Amino acid sequence: MTTDHDATPDAAPEETPAPALPRLGLREPLTPVVDTDDALARACAEISLGEGPIALDAERASGYRYSQRAYLVQVRREGSGTWLIDPIAFPDLSELGLAFGDAEWILHAATQDLPCLAEVGLRPASLFDTELAGRLLNLPRVGLAALVEHYLGMSLAKEFSAADWSTRPLPDPWLEYAALDVEVLLELREAVLADLIAAGKDGWAREEFDALLSFTGPPPRKDPWRRTSSIHKIRSRRALAIVRSLWHARDAIAADRDTTPGRILPDAAIVSLATQAPDSFSALKNDPTMRRRGPRRFLEDWFSAIEDAMGLPDDELPTSGQRSDGPPPPRAWADKDPVAAARLVRVREVVTQVAEQNDLPAENLISPAFVRALAWQPPADLSPDAIAADLAERGSRTWQVQLVSGPIAAALVDP
Repeated sequence: MTTDHDATPDAAPEETPAPALPRLGLREPLTPVVDTDDALARACAEISLGEGPIALDAERASGYRYSQRAYLVQVRREGSGTWLIDPIAFPDLSELGLAFGDAEWILHAATQDLPCLAEVGLRPASLFDTELAGRLLNLPRVGLAALVEHYLGMSLAKEFSAADWSTRPLPDPWLEYAALDVEVLLELREAVLADLIAAGKDGWAREEFDALLSFTGPPPRKDPWRRTSSIHKIRSRRALAIVRSLWHARDAIAADRDTTPGRILPDAAIVSLATQAPDSFSALKNDPTMRRRGPRRFLEDWFSAIEDAMGLPDDELPTSGQRSDGPPPPRAWADKDPVAAARLVRVREVVTQVAEQNDLPAENLISPAFVRALAWQPPADLSPDAIAADLAERGSRTWQVQLVSGPIAAALVDP
């Protein structure tokens, strides 16, 4: 006889693992990389005879090269197949742009590729950004592989995303990976567009896409040397001057050699040298940061940079904080201006509410920088029309202004 005490409780049923998604593959064999004038002429002829929008992607060599130039351009169009084009082999690709005509481009994360495509003479007449569309739909993941999985039910490998695309010749597995990035962009666009229309967001998306047509890249940073990793460890203005001097010396070498700066001299070495401030060439040569062959090749440059910083008069030393015409970091608002800090809380709350009501990420509803600027120094006129005009002047799109100008105007008023 079995008692209740002896009975074994029913085991929880094991969850059945989800079946693996089929791997996305190429529908046609890879064609040779286009790297001759004859091959480019043939590609342009085939693409111009194709139909509909053009799927487009570019591969750079971030982490390996100083420049952000394109080292491979992938093109796919209905009726012409996929073409892998080596932009390094040509002065520019304006001939390809003529073949595109006014056809819409389909890109994923367009802001990553538009600047390097413009460098080779390719500029869109209209575009569709699948990544940005995914954000407007408030999808949890908007990477290309995630969207392909979500909409098309296939898995997309991303193992070569950090490869050195300046390598020549490019290995066949890399080329297949690159071709897959445009393989289903045409189908993905249709699926995403259907969801945008169903959500009533297709007009918003078109405004966003049109705004991207004039995108030329992020504005240059003021004092980019201040982004040196671990610079917060630097305590004196003289040491900051050394960081600045070494950063500029490294940047000039990296640009000349087209090598990413971190491969010339790591940020950690810059901070260490600024802290130690070696006072002789011998001391620099024996510094632990100079043990590696890479940094040792430019010993004279580093020593000259340190000497320049050490010789600066006090009034030419950099300040401990970056001067800016804009508002300070929000964490400092409570001390600097409690009233503005309270405004920022109120404005952020209403932006969050409107974003939730419209199923949007708050940062896609309105730029966080615009929110901070308005909360820090609001205009004298706090009417919805005045706030709408302010937001439009800053670059907000019409759909954004219509959604947030009224709520922000109300939040800016001190209760």
